[in-house]
Amino acid sequence: MKRFPLWMALLLSPLALQGQNTPYQPMRSLKEPHIGGSSNIRVLGHLGLGYYRTTADIEIEQELSRPYVYMPRRDALGSQPRGAAPGGVGSSTIVDVQQYTGASKGVDIISIKDPTKPVLLYSWRIENQELHSPSGGLDNEYFKLKGRYYDVQSFQMGQSGPDADLGAVVLDVTGLPDTSKVSVAGRIRVPEYPGGFHDVFPYKHSDGRVLLFTTLVGPGGNIYDMEKFLAGDKDQGFVVNIAPPAEGRGGRPAGWHDFYGGYDPATHQDKYYGAGAGGYYVYDISTVDQPKLLAAVTGVSGGTGGHTFTPDPTGRYAVTEFEQQYTPLRIFDLKPALDGTVKTISRPLGAWLASWDGNQHNHEVRWPYVFVSGYMDGLQVFNMMDPTNPYTVGYYYTCNCTLPPGARGAGQNGGMDGAFGIDVRNADGAIVISDKETGFWVFHMDGFDGWNGHQWGMPNVSSAQDWDNGPDGAPKSGKVS
Repeated sequence: MKRFPLWMALLLSPLALQGQNTPYQPMRSLKEPHIGGSSNIRVLGHLGLGYYRTTADIEIEQELSRPYVYMPRRDALGSQPRGAAPGGVGSSTIVDVQQYTGASKGVDIISIKDPTKPVLLYSWRIENQELHSPSGGLDNEYFKLKGRYYDVQSFQMGQSGPDADLGAVVLDVTGLPDTSKVSVAGRIRVPEYPGGFHDVFPYKHSDGRVLLFTTLVGPGGNIYDMEKFLAGDKDQGFVVNIAPPAEGRGGRPAGWHDFYGGYDPATHQDKYYGAGAGGYYVYDISTVDQPKLLAAVTGVSGGTGGHTFTPDPTGRYAVTEFEQQYTPLRIFDLKPALDGTVKTISRPLGAWLASWDGNQHNHEVRWPYVFVSGYMDGLQVFNMMDPTNPYTVGYYYTCNCTLPPGARGAGQNGGMDGAFGIDVRNADGAIVISDKETGFWVFHMDGFDGWNGHQWGMPNVSSAQDWDNGPDGAPKSGKVS
């Protein structure tokens, strides 16, 4: 076998190919200060949003003509005002006590028409804030249907107040930027399983329908037909419940934490990727009310349940998260299970972690990049072109915070301050972050000016849906073969 000399191997290494301004850093601890970021990540804008731990996930609309970002707002026990943002960005105090009194259950709408000057355009809050127990708004997604735009804000309310059965509020936001035209289009309730929806995901199915995937505080998760829901269907547009083939904790019904929907042009299948009890599962939902299990990732060392499950555009490689301190994001090759040669996958191909005692959170795949909201590690971007060797290509610490002593700083859930949610606008590559300490951020990564899978020889499939044309490669008739 021909061997390359050491100098050539180093020259051809991914880190060497990034040049002298490589963002690579030796693995370090979050107990050390984390300030600033790599030279290829530029802060476009920042907006403080008040009290600590009152922000959650984040959603950005994909059309440049609609520069709107949606930020769920929640109450957290012990919420308190925080100081200025790190790194000199947004140097004024981020607390507005007059505007935020700790009653934050709802959604904020931010305009980034000028990304360098983000503006809080509108705040919607659920009625009778003081009667509702935490937490409030968790996840936010938008969809387009028949020319109108809708924002879905998921809710999880405590049992001691009203709306314990409220899963989501759907707002009609078509009239933005005229905020007087924002209205409540409907509310999804699940009285049989109080506790609401932790997560939602809208999906444009190849049959033309707009579907909403939801979690439950109960078995599995529900799928709703949003056209029927908006038309006042007596069953709220309910289509089917999908539950993982595993037992939940303590013998309770097994549920999901997170999910993703994607079309597979190679197999002409609509696929549901669920992370929950026992691990990660892929279903064929081409016929929505007859889901078929295609593949499973279970028995993985170091984790008993899945948190987030995001495939690449081909559906072969998937990035997974357990949300446990010290635990990396892991990349799995699903092909053996999808081909039927094995029943389940248990060993990853590759793994990535920003800090050795970090706790990575949500992520968006825009192959070959994975954009991560890494809690105290802030914004992180890694390259997964070689899934066996993912490597960091950029970062920015949105939270100038270090691991505190005690339970908040160590153990399964240690290090969960900082960047919570992340989203990417495919049209121009804008990256948005919600941070529990410092609020809202907009970034740009050098060389990443937008994403379309076809430019990489891939299906144009990501979490961003094409609401007008449907899934990439789907039959134009809307029928699945």
